[in-house]
Amino acid sequence: MKRYKTFISFEGIDFSGKTTQISRLLASLKKINFEVHVFREPGGTEISERIRELLLDPALHIMHARTEILLYSAARAQLVHEKLLPFLNEGKYVIADRFYDSTTTYQGYGRNLDIRFVNQLNRFATSGLTPYKTFLIDISPEEAYRRHQKARRRRDRLESEKISFYHAIREGFQKLCSEFPNRFIIINGEKSEEDVADEIWEHLRIIWHLNDKNVT
Repeated sequence: MKRYKTFISFEGIDFSGKTTQISRLLASLKKINFEVHVFREPGGTEISERIRELLLDPALHIMHARTEILLYSAARAQLVHEKLLPFLNEGKYVIADRFYDSTTTYQGYGRNLDIRFVNQLNRFATSGLTPYKTFLIDISPEEAYRRHQKARRRRDRLESEKISFYHAIREGFQKLCSEFPNRFIIINGEKSEEDVADEIWEHLRIIWHLNDKNVT
């Protein structure tokens, strides 16, 4: 297992608001001239972005669960070895908008694939890279559906799944939090956007020592 204190991830079901919170966090870090690199999954490299197009295309509803997990893992392997590990080995700070916990929950628990195999595949794709801390922005599937209706945008292939799929995913995240309590930080994503942002900032301030004199 490879862990870098400079590497954190954000997780949550679709419409949890994690990407919005990452954007707010970046704005706060920019104010103190704190440089951090953000990568989304799937994506972050030319190859990974092309795989992303396949994975999220709503027209490809016939995609098999095994095909799906292999594509996600392929995109992640490219990101890890092309970008994440080189950056982390240089001492840079990195935030991942999703990482292998999404594969464990979406494909493992959501698609009912063998969890032992999923864990092995995750380790293989990442060469054992693990986030130092993971922020789980937790909302109910019902709240996610309400937010999607409010957004009125076209759903991608994963967002088009039934609500039972998202209940299974949320339960998967809860199991991971119980299994890795020292890594996961659970944030109630149904609070106001400002309150969520403040809570994340307070945790990150401690994790990355943002009050240190070397941060200006």
